[in-house]
Amino acid sequence: MNSIAFGQPYPSAGHRVRRAFSGFSGGSIGLLLVLASGCATVDRPHADDPFESFNRSVFSFNEAVDKAVLKPVATSYEDYVPSMIRTGVNNFFDNLRDAWSFVNNVLQLKPAGAGDSALRFGVNTVMGLGGLLDVAGEMRIPRHTEDFGQTIGYWGGGPGPYLVLPLLGPSTVRDTAALPVDVLVGNPLHYVDPLALRYSLTSLRIVDIRAGLLRTTALLSDVALDKYSFVRDAHLQFRRAAIGVGEDSGQGKLQQGRGWVNDLTNRSGPAAAGDSDDAQAGQEPDYSQPADDAGKAPDYTQPASDAGRAPDYTRPADDAGKAPDYTQPADNAGKAPDYTKP
Repeated sequence: MNSIAFGQPYPSAGHRVRRAFSGFSGGSIGLLLVLASGCATVDRPHADDPFESFNRSVFSFNEAVDKAVLKPVATSYEDYVPSMIRTGVNNFFDNLRDAWSFVNNVLQLKPAGAGDSALRFGVNTVMGLGGLLDVAGEMRIPRHTEDFGQTIGYWGGGPGPYLVLPLLGPSTVRDTAALPVDVLVGNPLHYVDPLALRYSLTSLRIVDIRAGLLRTTALLSDVALDKYSFVRDAHLQFRRAAIGVGEDSGQGKLQQGRGWVNDLTNRSGPAAAGDSDDAQAGQEPDYSQPADDAGKAPDYTQPASDAGRAPDYTRPADDAGKAPDYTQPADNAGKAPDYTKP
């Protein structure tokens, strides 16, 4: 798709663009109403996209804006601005993002991510000329990008339906609710004064992001049969992977913590001291102690009872059912005739 933030195949770019904006204006709200009134109805929307009719209308609007304004500007930026300068601009804005990533890594109780983000920001700010040089990248310090929407999702907040925001691109209800925090708190450009400088830096950030997507969006236009569906599915998969599921999520770690607490409680409670019979329920059997008769393995070192024991062939057997003894004279009844006697 030919859009900077609203249909890109690289989903994280949409979140970077949303950080670049300082918020919705009254005109944006009016634009939403116009788009909502003019959208065609989709008979069977996607399960994750109940507002697909509205979203497709916004997607088409974003495509038109991108084709008319953003893509031409980004193409000129890439063609005429030296690569060294473009790299420095990208490094500068990525360094600002590392500061907000540090905060969200702390909120998600990720010490490794928080430490790397803080180290990256400090090294690049001091040694990288305010972030123009990615010295931390040369030192192989990994980047852990996090935003407030990921923090909410990490602690169990569901994504909600998929949304396409005017000029801002793909999102969800959860990420849209988190957007004011990302913009008003997590975007350092929001604190830049005077306003002319703030808007200039914001515009430069948008152009920088769109320029980085030129080749990707060109490929998407060639291979995607339905660009809207492709972008939606890619964005949702990306966000699920970024937030984590199962044991990697905040809920999974909370469950692990509860399990550890319960395990420590059981080890130090009355079950360990033998004061409560109820606490023994569910414990593994102790094979070092004598077991009761119910279900215990038979002891073959002790004399077995007559019931069910194997016969002892070393002792004389009773007549009932014993094998005949051919070494003793047999009685006449039923014995074989002796043909050696007259």
